[in-house]
Amino acid sequence: MSQQGAALQSYNNELVKCIEDLCLKRDELQKQILDEEKEKNKLQNDIKVLSEHLARLNESLAKKIAARNEFDKTIQETENAYMKILESSQALLNVIKKEHTKLS
Repeated sequence: MSQQGAALQSYNNELVKCIEDLCLKRDELQKQILDEEKEKNKLQNDIKVLSEHLARLNESLAKKIAARNEFDKTIQETENAYMKILESSQALLNVIKKEHTKLS
C-alpha cells in the first residue's frame, strides 16, 4: 500500500504543479488582456478625437471653399464689367476722334 500512497502523492504533487502552471499562464494571459484593452480604449479615444477634428476641418474647408467660390464669381463679374468699360471707352474715343476730324 505504501507504493500506492507514494504514487498517489506523486500524482497529487504533479497535479498541483500543473494547476499552478495553468494559474501562472492564466495570470499572464489576463495581464495581456488588460494591456490590450487599455491600448484599445486609448485607440478608440484617439479615433474619437481625430474624427471630431476631421469633422471640424471638413466644416472649415466647406466654408472656405464657398467663400473662395464667391471671390471667384465676384472677380469674374468685375473683370467682365471692366472689359465692357474698356470697350465703351474705346468706342467713345473712336467717336470723339471722328467728330474731331469732322470739325477740323
